[in-house]
Order: sequence, then C-alpha cells, then structure tokens
Amino acid sequence: MRFRSNKVEQPKKRFRPQSVRLMDQVREVMRYHHYSLRTEESYVRWILAFIRFHGKQHPRDLGKAHIEAFLSDMAVRQNYAASSQSLAMNAIVFLYKHVLDLPVAEDIEAIRSKKPVRLPVVLSRSEVQRLLAQCGGMSGLLLRLMYGGGLRVMEAVRLRVQDLDFDQGLIIVRDGKGGKDRSTLFPKSLHEPVRQHLEKVRKIYEEDLAAGNANVWLPQRLAQKYPHAPKEWIWQYAFPSRKLSVDPRGGETRRHHMDESNIQKAVRLARRKADIQKRVTSHTLRHSFATHLLESGTNIRVVQKLLGHKDVKTTEIYTHVLQQNLTAVVSPLDQLEQ
Repeated sequence: MRFRSNKVEQPKKRFRPQSVRLMDQVREVMRYHHYSLRTEESYVRWILAFIRFHGKQHPRDLGKAHIEAFLSDMAVRQNYAASSQSLAMNAIVFLYKHVLDLPVAEDIEAIRSKKPVRLPVVLSRSEVQRLLAQCGGMSGLLLRLMYGGGLRVMEAVRLRVQDLDFDQGLIIVRDGKGGKDRSTLFPKSLHEPVRQHLEKVRKIYEEDLAAGNANVWLPQRLAQKYPHAPKEWIWQYAFPSRKLSVDPRGGETRRHHMDESNIQKAVRLARRKADIQKRVTSHTLRHSFATHLLESGTNIRVVQKLLGHKDVKTTEIYTHVLQQNLTAVVSPLDQLEQ
C-alpha cells in the first residue's frame, strides 16, 4: 500500500545546523521550525530507532527500500498502531528533507498497520457525576472543565489566564490539535470556583514577580513580538506547577503548567473510588461531553465545532455510540414473560 506522509510541510527556507552530531542537528532544525518539545523528543526517538534497525548505518547511506523495511517491520513484527507508524514516517521524512537536505521518495510502499475502528468509551451522566464527586482540588477543577468544554488534557493544562472568558462564557483553546484555535463552552457553574482558583494563582504569580521569577514560556514568535508578555498576568498558566523549573531548551527558570500525569492519576483513583467498571481516562470525559450533547439534541455540526474536528465524519463516531443505547429495547424473552 502506498504510504504518504500527512505532515504539513514546513517553510521552504533552508536552515543549516551548526552541530556536528546528527541528533543535535535534528534538534537544532526542529527548534528553528518551532516544533514543540514533545514532537522533538518523539521525532528523535523514531529516527534513532530507524538508524538502529539498520545496524547504525548513517541515513545518507539508506534509501527508500530501507525506509519501507523499517515501517513494515513496525506493522508485521512489532504490531505498532497505525498512528505510531505514521509518526515514524513523518520523523524520517523530516530527517531527509530538512536536516540532510536529501530527496525522499513520495510513495513509500510499506505494509500498513491496521487501523481498527473502535467505539470510544463513554460514561453515563450518573457515572460522570460519581467520578467527579471523587475529584477535588486543582485536578478536580480541571476535570470538570474538561468535561464541561470537551477539552483534551493538554488543552486544559495549557490554558492561560486570558483564555477563560467569563463574560462570554467561553474557553479559548489556542494552538490545539492541528495547530488550530477554537472556542468551546465555559460552564457557568464553574465560573465562581475558577475565579477563586485564579485568586490563589495570582498570589503565587505576585510572589514570583517580587522574586524576579515571573516568567512563562511562549512560542518564539510570540516572545519576540511581545518581549514583556512572559511576565504579564494574562499570559500566565491558569493551572501552574507548584514548583519552578528550568527550561531544557533555553535554561531559563520558569513556572510551567501542571504536569498532565497528575490528571491521569486523579482519574484512575477516582474511577476506583467510584467503582466504575469501565476503562476510564481523561479523554473519556471528552467522549462523554460529545455524546451527552448529541443525546440532548445539539446539532452535530455544533458539536464538531466545539471539539475542533476538521471533518464531521470524525464527530459521527459518537452517533454510533448513541445507537448502542439499547436500554429501551425489550428482549423477546421478556416479551414472552409479560
């Protein structure tokens, strides 16, 4: 099957890295193109896997057949998911095009990983209520925002103070999946708890400001355009980390957002306490948000917009979940017994 990279092409301007080691060159070029730290770590990991798979040969000495062999091995022997295979492909294409400045075949013929269509796990309204009842503190507030607005976990922890619009009742999600901005619901029931939370966060910010540590990460272009923004209140993370940390890229001391792993741990603990017999993750709240809106009669196009889906077909998966609601159907055995 033909394998094409679906990664959006970066600007054509050629950047020549100054580092000697290949992986340092990869990092240098990725930072020039403003890739996130997570993407950088992921690309480096897959490029190293590709090189090790071929006995640590330099990629300059490898070609289309070697790429196909690596990707096919991922599908056949290692049983990787289709998304992981696509990510590895994008990393390799980036290496050849933007780091090594070498042509790479447009049609890689590799065995594709199967992409099974699975229905998302959705909680009932009562299960959501039981789950959230077991969550308190900052994690509990974040989980309520995630369910109330259909947020992904990283979208939630990356919210800045200015992204919470109390007057309009909206949450502004910036640079979401696919690099898109969108607006979603800011539940009225959370306005007062969030205000109280931000009052506590502001005290932390003012202490950092007095100590000369009021500094938050901004994408490079924004930091260049607004050099004073990292120290301004509106740009601070609404859900900050308890501790200051050193930026691994620039070495600056900053207060980052809270670690998303804390949210995942809170969900697992709450699921056990609520005795919910389903596999529940933080993303389950997003699935439940969409399904419950559709159940209440919200137009699917509106749900699509709130979730930030590019294609309505992605949103339609939740209509299949709705069709699985069989509680109103009477078993023929029960009909005989009546």
